Amino acid sequence: MEGSGRERIWINMDDSKILLENGTNELMILEFKLGDNYYGINVAKIREITKYEPVTPIPNAHPSIEGVFMPRDVMITAIDLKNCLGRGESDSKGLFIITNFNKLDIAFHVDSVLGIHTVSWTEIIKPEVTISTAEEGVAIGIVKKEDRLIIILDFEKIVTDINPETGLKISDINELGERHRSTVPILIAEDSALLNKLIVDCLKKAGYENLIHVENGKQAYDIITHYKDQGTLHENVRVVISDIEMPEMDGHRLTKLIKTDEATAKIPVVLFSSLVNEEMRRKGESLGADAQLSKPEIGNLVKIIDQLVAERHLDM
Repeated sequence: MEGSGRERIWINMDDSKILLENGTNELMILEFKLGDNYYGINVAKIREITKYEPVTPIPNAHPSIEGVFMPRDVMITAIDLKNCLGRGESDSKGLFIITNFNKLDIAFHVDSVLGIHTVSWTEIIKPEVTISTAEEGVAIGIVKKEDRLIIILDFEKIVTDINPETGLKISDINELGERHRSTVPILIAEDSALLNKLIVDCLKKAGYENLIHVENGKQAYDIITHYKDQGTLHENVRVVISDIEMPEMDGHRLTKLIKTDEATAKIPVVLFSSLVNEEMRRKGESLGADAQLSKPEIGNLVKIIDQLVAERHLDM
């Protein structure tokens, strides 16, 4: 309890630091409930958990936005997660899971929190037809725990669906001006089909035409290993752009594998993720990432690629 009277349940991030810094391909998920359904969120996105408190409604807001409140002088938007998933509306009970990703502070209203699990990305099943229409398109994976299935939600997509302005700003590419065409081979690992296509489209618009794009770190590393074994790595992969959260192999594990192999260590790795905050940046640096950017910054991503290509003479 704090002096303000707001009860907080603090998430201890120390354990998750160890897992992510070492690139062990594990993550910690917080399990929570909405009605009779079980869901999960990556602990790395969570700032704190508080009891529900009244919010100030916003006129003409999206139906899923409950309103705003200001704990410790920070304005936070509260989202009714039940409403987002088409499962009715939450009442004035439950908890707020307060998150930080894509440089946004957002509270998600849930019924209850059950606990934290450490899981490997290899345990997470990509959602298929087993997902109901309520979660279709906003689930990144499913993990089985004992007698239940936990659906790990895509919170970035949930927020972008509510406010598209929080997503990739493709207009940033237009501000870069006239561009030269480049054949520098770039490998992209991004599990979201929508974001994968947007990143590819943006890079092509910026002049980068030689692109390979896959949906997780394992596929990316298999490609790197294939070309390394063939002796044609430099001709086929000179830059890697990777998300962090991905099934089978995450971006931190991919970075570690690349940077600890003499044959691949010089390949620049750019982590492009909603999870790039101060803490996660430190973890990426410890694994050898050459650059790290938050996902809305697509214009800055192109500038970083330009810089790496120029400084390391990757176009030769």
